[in-house]
Amino acid sequence: MIVLDVESSGTEYHVHSILSLGAIELEKPTNQFYDECRIWDEAHVMDEALEVNGFTQDEVSDPKKKTEAELVRGFLAWSNGVGERTLAGQNVSFDRDFVKAAANRAHIDYDLAYRTIDTHTLAWMHMVKRGIKPPIDPVKQHSKLNLDAVLNYVGIPNEPEPHNALTGALCHAEVVSRLLYDKPLLSEFSQYAIPW
Repeated sequence: MIVLDVESSGTEYHVHSILSLGAIELEKPTNQFYDECRIWDEAHVMDEALEVNGFTQDEVSDPKKKTEAELVRGFLAWSNGVGERTLAGQNVSFDRDFVKAAANRAHIDYDLAYRTIDTHTLAWMHMVKRGIKPPIDPVKQHSKLNLDAVLNYVGIPNEPEPHNALTGALCHAEVVSRLLYDKPLLSEFSQYAIPW
């Protein structure tokens, strides 16, 4: 399983760009991928996105950085060495769609599956099976299980800020291991006990 996290210049894959991508092979957690790139020509940049991921306007347009196409080509090549290539992560369809759109823009064959494993869904189901009511946002009237809430549920503090794609992938992988297998995965989180 490939646990994936993308940091981007915004929320819409058709107008925003990947800025960094982190991935980890769940079954072999030392097999990791991380890279950064500049935005593709004419990509939009949201100030709010840069506040989350900590990149500056200069960094996201730095001509010395790889192109988005080079980053995606490298990631897809890395993914071919992973035995089980199902994508997993928090709302991982977001990340999948960014990678697929970047591959399409660059005319690169994209061969990862559409089906994904979402840590939000895993956490929701885990809570329900334990008789715990998942939190609902009182204003928006939908799930309030963002990554920090899921991390806290499995016994881990909030994701460090600003967000980093590899750190995000590591957090997602630890969540998957704890929710599916009831066991810790990575030494970075070994000091945090599973709370059930």
